[in-house]
Amino acid sequence: MISNRPEMVAAIAGTMRSTVSRRRLLQAAGIGGAAMAVAACGGTGGDTAGSGSESAAPVAASAEDLSDTEKTLIWSNWIGYVDINDETGERPSLDRFMADTGITVTYNEDINDNSEFFAKVRTQLEQGQEIGRDIVTLTDWMAGLWIQSGFVQKLDKANIPNFSNMIASYLDVGFDPGREYSMPWQSGFGALGWNKSALKDALGTDTLVSLDQLFDPALKGKISVLSEMRDTMGIMLAWLGFDPTNFTDDQFGQAIEALTQQVDNGQIRQVAGNEYVAAMESGDVTAVIGWSGDMFQLGDAFGVALPESGGTLWTDNMMIPALASHKKNAEAIMNYYYDPAVAAEVAAYVQYVSPIKGAKEAMAKIDPALVDNPWIFPDDAILGNSYVFMSLTPEQDATYQRAFQKAIGN
Repeated sequence: MISNRPEMVAAIAGTMRSTVSRRRLLQAAGIGGAAMAVAACGGTGGDTAGSGSESAAPVAASAEDLSDTEKTLIWSNWIGYVDINDETGERPSLDRFMADTGITVTYNEDINDNSEFFAKVRTQLEQGQEIGRDIVTLTDWMAGLWIQSGFVQKLDKANIPNFSNMIASYLDVGFDPGREYSMPWQSGFGALGWNKSALKDALGTDTLVSLDQLFDPALKGKISVLSEMRDTMGIMLAWLGFDPTNFTDDQFGQAIEALTQQVDNGQIRQVAGNEYVAAMESGDVTAVIGWSGDMFQLGDAFGVALPESGGTLWTDNMMIPALASHKKNAEAIMNYYYDPAVAAEVAAYVQYVSPIKGAKEAMAKIDPALVDNPWIFPDDAILGNSYVFMSLTPEQDATYQRAFQKAIGN
């Protein structure tokens, strides 16, 4: 895992496409060894599953696959995480898949926070009931929990020939060695985001590079941080000079104490999942610990940067839940989005990092201005200033989550 950070912040707020989504970044075709090390490290961050490649996942319950007779599938994803025509509201790549295959996709943007989504379906999963989804898209640590709990069906790679287009560094991850149960969708960063003009009014600068600035009393009541414990606490740990990839209980406790102070004194207005974007749009919030892609969704009036002390790094993964009844259809759309040209089309809109070989080359034909954009195709400086949160045992995760929830007032 990466622990050496460059002294200069990777504060890149270049020109981006107008609207985007909830997350953006890490690897894509053409990234070299440093990036591969990060992605591999991200895999071992399978976290709550607490296991790596040492034990096989339980066999998930399966249902009769109705794909041959029912040309449909239901996909749960995060908000704004696929390309959209801003004028019509249509989703070009998704619409083309439906036209080409005859498979009707019910695409739900109903994931706002990993734990929140899990809470919606946990009882059904634990009782061996289907959850009404054929694909879910969850972050590494939650993906690991589902896999190790037997909540995810094994992929039939014969139905996914484009699986071979996965960048090699994503393949052997600790929570799913060889990617038997999951396929990366996009990667991105936990970072700082801000309203440029509002920040200028408050601090006299339109650039945010540190948590010292974020916690300046001039921004009291205008701050939001993420309800994803790993993103917020990873950034807090790094700010205090600790290594988010390898920290002690005491160090985590110090970071919790620092967060609690900022909540209790009113500096932090809210702790939120994706809904913090609405607070930024309304002007209720000026600056955030948020997801890199969201700032580009909001447009040029907003900025994004990794803190000088470091940001977090993650991957979201497509999986087929237990008892999903349209497995082959789900594998068909996974295969479709692993075509480099389609992957580049998605990346050009969402501007997160695609895990697919050839996406960067395909981007040259779609939008040449984005080929060298370091937020889509990160350089070593950005990757060197980011961390993958330390792998946790189930016991550690429960303890840290309780401490985090207490700190944020839950």
